[in-house]
Amino acid sequence: MNIELIHRPKRYNPLPQVLSACEVTQIINVLENIKHKCMLSLIYSAGLRRSELLHMKIKDIDSQRMQLRILHSKGRKDRITPLSETALKLLRQYYLKYKPKDYLFEGQQGEQYSERSLALVLKNACLKAGIKKKVNLHMLRHSYATHLLEGGTDLRYIQELLGHKSSRTTEIYTHVSQKAINKIISPLDKLSIKIKGNEKI
Repeated sequence: MNIELIHRPKRYNPLPQVLSACEVTQIINVLENIKHKCMLSLIYSAGLRRSELLHMKIKDIDSQRMQLRILHSKGRKDRITPLSETALKLLRQYYLKYKPKDYLFEGQQGEQYSERSLALVLKNACLKAGIKKKVNLHMLRHSYATHLLEGGTDLRYIQELLGHKSSRTTEIYTHVSQKAINKIISPLDKLSIKIKGNEKI
């Protein structure tokens, strides 16, 4: 029997779930703790993975060039992303209050901030903001990419900013871009359809 003839089931690739700009605003604005506000703002502002944020050190913030250095990310690749002006203002407030020594975001004993605690920050923020949908940290990264695409950023730049090896990975965001979807007119809407109780549309 030729093993190459055996049918392999296609892998299921769900579309990434995305938050609206309004929902991201609500989540960040309900946070009163400057450290928590800073962490979620930085993830969204630069499309960071959870591990990239938690491994980030103070020296990785280049405020002169307005850049973030992301070292040893997925695939052991380094990359640079723009540093948001709003994120920098929040970071300066946070630094003055907490004065971290090594990692940008430290736990209570000066250790690296934990993934579980970070996930809890987001969960509590969503509850406080009244957001009903199930939200996880990676959705902030997905939202960043989708909002960039909707704002007109070229897909090739988004690929670099996210640290994707293949453009095919980044292309998934073209399927969830609301701006692109909203431009498509259904053929039904081009017809003169009569609706009971109304004139022709």
